[in-house]
Amino acid sequence: MKLFHKLLCMAWGLSAAMACATGYPNKPIRLIVPFAPGGVTDTGARVVAEKLGARLGQQVVVDNRPGASGNIGTQMAAAAPPDGYTLVVGFDGTLVINPHVYAKVPFDVLKDFVPVSKIGDAALVIVTHPSVPARDLAGLVAYSKAHGGGVSYGSAGTGSTPHIAGELLRVRTGAHFVHVPYKGGGQALADVVGGTLPMLYTAVAGAYPFIQRGQVHAIAVSSAQRLPSLPQVPTMAESGIPGFEVNSWIGLLAPAGTPQGIIERLQRELQAVVQAADVRERLASLGITACGNTAAEFRSQIEADLRKYAEVVKAANIRVE
Repeated sequence: MKLFHKLLCMAWGLSAAMACATGYPNKPIRLIVPFAPGGVTDTGARVVAEKLGARLGQQVVVDNRPGASGNIGTQMAAAAPPDGYTLVVGFDGTLVINPHVYAKVPFDVLKDFVPVSKIGDAALVIVTHPSVPARDLAGLVAYSKAHGGGVSYGSAGTGSTPHIAGELLRVRTGAHFVHVPYKGGGQALADVVGGTLPMLYTAVAGAYPFIQRGQVHAIAVSSAQRLPSLPQVPTMAESGIPGFEVNSWIGLLAPAGTPQGIIERLQRELQAVVQAADVRERLASLGITACGNTAAEFRSQIEADLRKYAEVVKAANIRVE
């Protein structure tokens, strides 16, 4: 009798979930972006939100909830009802780096969320002021070792993806790089352009116009392949560090417990959105290479990145109190 009751409950739960997914969505969807308006993550999210809403037949409303390197908005999403009407744009720095550099984060990415699909990868680039004599990575590493006190490099802040990438590069090459954290990449880039900071690890999107004008020199990109926007700039692997690939990424996640039917619907629609030529072009202009993978593939990357960055953070002793 107990077994019959249990099976009946499971069947009811499955039918309820299917019914929920079938009628989904019947009202606007809130998309939490855990950063302020205007950045690459926010702009990329808005490109996708408009198109995704059109395919779903309901408006997808972007809700910016910045603070604590994305932790605040991400926690809000984790605590939301798992009904498919609150989603979050996940950022690699928040989801797979913050858990290692903060003493405590208010969410567990693997337990509190269900990945839907990765929207895309944002490649990073090393740029230097033209006064730095090195013109390739080997030369930059040699210059840092020969230069008294090493070479300072800026990033968007302690524990940011560019910071982690810079530390991984330092560990892999033995370079004498000294990290200088900023409260955002904009001022750091301005200081490199102005000559007060010799080197910066940053997202391609922000640095691109300065590279084109010759105000900074691009040393290498951290993507697996050369970028169409910077075809003359070699990858880290081409520069002598095989297997070195560090990209920022953004993706769509839902609170844990969201019905599987809804996750599958969202994944299909998002994949269709990011595979559209106009969306891929718009994302590319932001330095984002469109993806649109499966939920399982996205989860596998999150798990792999959690392991990878745990090692880097430990080796570099990076902490944010």
